[in-house]
Amino acid sequence: MPGRAASPSQDTLPAYSTFETKNDTTNRGLDIPQRIEKRLARLNASDNTAKRWAVELISWMMSAICMGIIIGILICIKDQPLSKWPKGQTVITVLAKVSAATLIIPTSEAIGQLKWNWFGGDVSKEMVDFEIFDKASRGPWGSLMLIVRTKGRSLAALGAILTLLMLAIDTFFQQVVELPERWREAGQGQISQVHRFEPRYNTITQNGAKMSLFDTTLASVTTRFLWDNGTRPLSSGNGSRQDFPMSCPTSNCTWPSYNTLGFCSACRDAPQLLEYACLSARIDWISNLTGFGTESTYPNGSMCGYFINATSEFPIMMTGYNTDSNVPYAGEALIMRVLPLLTNPTRKPLFGGSINFKHIRSPLLNVVISRASGGLETVYQNIAPDTFECVLYWCVKNLKSTNVLGTYTEETISTFTNTTPGEFPWRSYPYTSKELNGTDVYYLENVTITPPGLEQEDFGLLNKTHFSVHRAFDEFAPSFTTIRNGSTQSTIRFSFNLNAVLLRTPRVNPWLSPNNITSHMDRLAVAMTNTIRSSYSSDLAFGQASEIVVFVSVNWAWLSLPLALLVLSLLFLIATIVKTSKEKHEIGVWKTSAMPTLIYSLPQDVQKNFTSNGPVWSKAGRSDAKGIRIKLMPTKGWRVSGHVSAPTTPVMRQREVPSGWI
Repeated sequence: MPGRAASPSQDTLPAYSTFETKNDTTNRGLDIPQRIEKRLARLNASDNTAKRWAVELISWMMSAICMGIIIGILICIKDQPLSKWPKGQTVITVLAKVSAATLIIPTSEAIGQLKWNWFGGDVSKEMVDFEIFDKASRGPWGSLMLIVRTKGRSLAALGAILTLLMLAIDTFFQQVVELPERWREAGQGQISQVHRFEPRYNTITQNGAKMSLFDTTLASVTTRFLWDNGTRPLSSGNGSRQDFPMSCPTSNCTWPSYNTLGFCSACRDAPQLLEYACLSARIDWISNLTGFGTESTYPNGSMCGYFINATSEFPIMMTGYNTDSNVPYAGEALIMRVLPLLTNPTRKPLFGGSINFKHIRSPLLNVVISRASGGLETVYQNIAPDTFECVLYWCVKNLKSTNVLGTYTEETISTFTNTTPGEFPWRSYPYTSKELNGTDVYYLENVTITPPGLEQEDFGLLNKTHFSVHRAFDEFAPSFTTIRNGSTQSTIRFSFNLNAVLLRTPRVNPWLSPNNITSHMDRLAVAMTNTIRSSYSSDLAFGQASEIVVFVSVNWAWLSLPLALLVLSLLFLIATIVKTSKEKHEIGVWKTSAMPTLIYSLPQDVQKNFTSNGPVWSKAGRSDAKGIRIKLMPTKGWRVSGHVSAPTTPVMRQREVPSGWI
């Protein structure tokens, strides 16, 4: 026993197995791998070529079946929503893994078999080739070394190349399927439009006379643009929110084309209207004057500046300054004037009611605006002012709108207004009574707009509605912006009151230089259009609502490598089968097994238990391998149970204890 000295009376050494065997019982569960290996060994020892390579052929067929299933799934889910096949990509991933794993088996086993053929030829090979072949059958590093070693000239090199290429097979499978996002129709979006603007007005009488009313809803918008910089868009989410009713059930709605009654504007330069002069005439622009009906109280005086009708009986100064002295308004300067081409309140036309826009049938505002081109100093330097004629009018707008992720955008495709010639529609008469003096004003025609191709649709409004909206601009046109001598603050005289002087001191004057008047008028028209689209007169236009859906897109080109490897691995396997079948009785079908290396290093009498007919591993020997135990001794080689000697066991003198035993 270990730890004790050998007995001197002992005549013979115990058998080798006395020191190696144990009386413990082996767990039956450990026999399962041995049983599997036993059956595989029987197949490898078969005289039938198909049986010897059955495992590899079955593995290749499993890989091919998996790829076929993958292609079938891809055909079914191509261009379909991911929600229809939520597990499709998972199944493809699993099948791709199985396909790649089973495809490597025949390649690896074929390389392993070619290892034995490499050393079974007529020419001896270097020992290091054995390790290179062995590593090549197990991984990419050995495959790379094998390619270098054989310079790619052997059949095994093809298997090594396939092994390296199989490293990329998972990546190629992953690139086959893409999941792009697409928009899909999902209901309807609604947006407001107006065909006929018919607001509801109350009737107000004063001493039995009906009083004209202005549209308070629109007036609240126009006031912000006439005396300030306009309205600000309401922010919502990532962008701005529209100022009128809209319904979008998804994050993307499109209205490709719809029509609505609205407002349009236009401005043109009109410097030709003005002429510089220094005149003595009635002064109607200074800040301390009252309004309509008090013109007889306006003073006469001297002034220099730019006039309309400078040579007429009633010249109109648009910008300039007073040259009188010893008067309250001495040195006062006019830096901007808004001249309506329809007088207020009598509605009499100047220059035929328009200069550049006579074709527009029903304008709401038509004015000439002159402003100092660069501030007060340019007025005193007699520099010509900026002069524009601007018009605001009813029109039908053809619009395209989108609402994407909370951001609303609108594009005006075209506009149309009534340009039909006709009689001047305004009438005014003096009104006098014991209680009240004034002017009766009438607008005689309804506004009707019929765009080409839309004869079945009715766009327009009643005459009283046009009159009420028109009145919203009475405070603005006419108006005068002046600066008194020695002052830096401008004031605006407006609202021609009979008994009082009304002045504004605006925080922002959007009409003065360098502000863009054309852009400001466009913004005013859009804001007014949005306002009537929010009124009771609006109806709905319908568009397309879309939602983001994840679709399956298939890139078939990425399957080229897996399919090529599948075909090449089959060709490689067939070539190996053909090559090794010719040498079967000389070399044996060992594939990647390590048993040949082990068996041929055992004693000759032990080898006979495993082999028959030369190098072929016998079926009986495969069964006996289960019951034989071996142990590697670093200095003596393999030690076999039941055998005292081994290939490296030295010849011992009688009764000499072997090294390592006591």
